[in-house]
Amino acid sequence: MFSAAAESFLRQAREVQPEELQRFAARVAAQLQGPEPGPEAAACLQRLHLVVAASKYPRRLDGEIVGLLQKVLCSSKCPEQIQLLCAAILREMSPCIDLSLSCDNIQDTKLLSLVSSVLLAQGDKKAEVAAVGQRIVKVLEGRLPEGQSSRYLLPVLSNVISLSPEALTEEQTNVVSKKMADWLRYASIQQGVAQPSRGFFSNPRTRQPGPVTEVDGAIATDFFTVLSLGQYYTEDQWLNMQAFSMLRKWLLCYGGKGLNAPNSGNRSEMDESVMSMVSTTSTSSHLLPPKERLREKAFEYCQRLIEQSNRQALKKADGDLQKACLIEAVTIMDIICKQDSSYVYRAAAFLKVLHSRISGDATYARALLPIAQFFLNHGEMAAVDSDAIYKHLLTDIPAQLFHNASLAFEFVLFCKENSQLFAETSSIFRQSFPNLFKFLAWNSPPLISEFVDLLPFLLDAGTAIEIFHLLLDLPCLTAALDVQMRSTSASERASCDPAVKPATCLEAFRHPLYKSAFQYLLRIESAPEDPPERLIPLRQLLGSLASSPRVVQCADTVPVLLELFFSVVAEFADGPLINQLVVLLLQRSDQLYEIPAFKDDVHRVLSSQLVMLCKLHPALIVELSKELLEFSGTVSNIQNKEAVFTHVVWAIGEYMSVSYDKRCTVEQINRFFETLEAVLFEVTQVRPLASIPSYAPRAITVLMTALTKLAARSQDLIPRVSLFLSKMRTFLQSPAVTSVYCEEDREEILTRATELMNLLKMPSVAQFVFTPSVDAARSRFQKEVNDTLPSALRIVTRLLEPAPGFVPG
Repeated sequence: MFSAAAESFLRQAREVQPEELQRFAARVAAQLQGPEPGPEAAACLQRLHLVVAASKYPRRLDGEIVGLLQKVLCSSKCPEQIQLLCAAILREMSPCIDLSLSCDNIQDTKLLSLVSSVLLAQGDKKAEVAAVGQRIVKVLEGRLPEGQSSRYLLPVLSNVISLSPEALTEEQTNVVSKKMADWLRYASIQQGVAQPSRGFFSNPRTRQPGPVTEVDGAIATDFFTVLSLGQYYTEDQWLNMQAFSMLRKWLLCYGGKGLNAPNSGNRSEMDESVMSMVSTTSTSSHLLPPKERLREKAFEYCQRLIEQSNRQALKKADGDLQKACLIEAVTIMDIICKQDSSYVYRAAAFLKVLHSRISGDATYARALLPIAQFFLNHGEMAAVDSDAIYKHLLTDIPAQLFHNASLAFEFVLFCKENSQLFAETSSIFRQSFPNLFKFLAWNSPPLISEFVDLLPFLLDAGTAIEIFHLLLDLPCLTAALDVQMRSTSASERASCDPAVKPATCLEAFRHPLYKSAFQYLLRIESAPEDPPERLIPLRQLLGSLASSPRVVQCADTVPVLLELFFSVVAEFADGPLINQLVVLLLQRSDQLYEIPAFKDDVHRVLSSQLVMLCKLHPALIVELSKELLEFSGTVSNIQNKEAVFTHVVWAIGEYMSVSYDKRCTVEQINRFFETLEAVLFEVTQVRPLASIPSYAPRAITVLMTALTKLAARSQDLIPRVSLFLSKMRTFLQSPAVTSVYCEEDREEILTRATELMNLLKMPSVAQFVFTPSVDAARSRFQKEVNDTLPSALRIVTRLLEPAPGFVPG
């Protein structure tokens, strides 16, 4: 966030009008046209840069000032600060139609860097990018004049690669590869010489530079790397550090092309292995092709970095740099092994030792990701059993560091990008999914997109049930993680008396009554058995954290993942698995974490997915008749989970038919009918001395419709339904009911009752409408679950109750 003063400056800059900007630009032009621009000109340029940079839309300056900025930028007599400001203004105005800059004849490397930065900012202009790249390579290839430095050009070259890798030819990439190999391997291990200050107390004698040191203070005896420390650095040392910073990008763009060269494309893998072994032991590595030689020197460089990372840094900043360089070194070694498989065996042995050294230190957790990536890519070729590496990564790290937001993102992204490899090479990935969900539970909003991509790879017939439970308990897991974190804090450590029932979550965390439930919820590996019943009191105990922002955010992600879960499961689920999911769906619909909005959203998703499961496996209505009868016969379900209840009743009315399952009998139809009839009677019973519970009109209409459908298939039941429907008008006109339902709701219920009653007057038509063949059931008449009856029902109603003045033809 900006300070108040900075915000004020930005606001003023944004409010500058075009006319005022042009007047100020004219003042700047007058300053620049003087004999030698000084501090006042620099101050004006700074203000101009602020104005053109502060707005999100481009500011326009006339061609005269743009031309003057270019002229001053390229002037050899102009102070460096003025040149920097001119370049910055031109970059902010890009793309600029009045630009006439060219880098073709510039010899000064600082100026070439500035001009190139302006040219590369002009947008997607491949010709200009190629011209800049070729000029940079040409300058690097030649001998620089005294006082010039190549290190101003490497950042520009890196930018060229990002914008247009094809801008450089094969010959040019070979030139740079050769130079990068030398910069990486042959930088001086002596410190640079300090520039004399020429102050009053300066020592006229030049002090001889000392050797560079390691991060632990020891004198460096091997070649220079970015982890070699000095008070001053030489030119080749700066180039060494810059070359390493762009090494990964360079290898990815150009490192693999050497393998397809005419002279090396026909070599066998054994020939490559022999060549690599010779190159690492011989002093004639200069005879190798440039790209192969760069790979060799880069591999040696990465090995040295990994060895240097073992030293105890004296400063925290150096320790952080060690870890960053370690990650980069392992990543580069992986790239090199992809481009030349002869390096795999040495790298595998080296990284196996590295993993053993750092796996016990949580501060190196990020470095474990590229190590695991290496073994995923090359473990089979190296004949290395990598399961121990994957197991440690997927079990220990999420359990310990789920609260580290940046690591969580990197970890989940790593799993997503390698989910196919994990699924093919190791079963540990799917076994560890409870641990991975800890990242989502604690960091829900930023990780939801990654988990949408990751979840399908975690799901199969063996994990579907457990993941279903886990998704429903995800907010509860967030609360449990919060309790776990606070319980480890010394300031909040709670005492545990087994004889006293815990009063708070912190006390319950270590209490024997809840300990096993916490352990199950916070498990690190899959436990295929059903969640223990003891989770029910744990959900109640953790209800005190239901309003926590982190818990609420996590709860908001569950409906999205539940819908994805069912869409993926639908692709492989068989009848038994679908039946199991439906039973659990009914059970878990009232075993949810106590967040009202969360429960409503989950009920909405579960109800819609129940319809999908019934369409996939209609026989479940017969196979699960006991469970469905119990659920639909419980009147309290209408108020507690109305969405699920109405969809269950709809499914019974829709699929309890011999058209869908030959095992459907009249006895089963009658049993469902009697259960739903009793529920509807309970819902519509008017008690004189009691208040009428407010049931959703949709539940009443769905119950009436389901009873009518069942009666159409067992026509002995038609008189009972007709009698019930005929009493609905009396029910809806009673004062107790009119005080509960609005006129629109009463009209909706009455209209449905009238339609159903009229339809039952023609049993054969009712049987066609309500008991269609399987093909007809798939038509548009039966698609909408919560819509009114098909149009055939309304046609029958109009035929039986013609409008006034209607004369049949």
